[in-house]
Amino acid sequence: MKREDALFNWLQIQLVADARPQDRSAQETASFFRQILLEDHQVRELRIQRHEEWYVLTGQTDDGTWERRYPAETAEALLAALQSDPRYTS
Repeated sequence: MKREDALFNWLQIQLVADARPQDRSAQETASFFRQILLEDHQVRELRIQRHEEWYVLTGQTDDGTWERRYPAETAEALLAALQSDPRYTS
């Protein structure tokens, strides 16, 4: 999996996991993508920050520190879909 894809997938599911700490599937899936980032792409010290309409990911690899920005609406789409579907509400 490409690093950019893994980063975005991790961001989306991590937002779900943070909002739904009781959701074991979300916790496990976030951990799975984090492991891919660590093992396949050597991403360390990964952080999420919300800045107005953006989520900013910062991380560290052997090549140095980097930053990626994702629109908040896009990053939160999975969480919004889960929250609006009665099958997934707690």
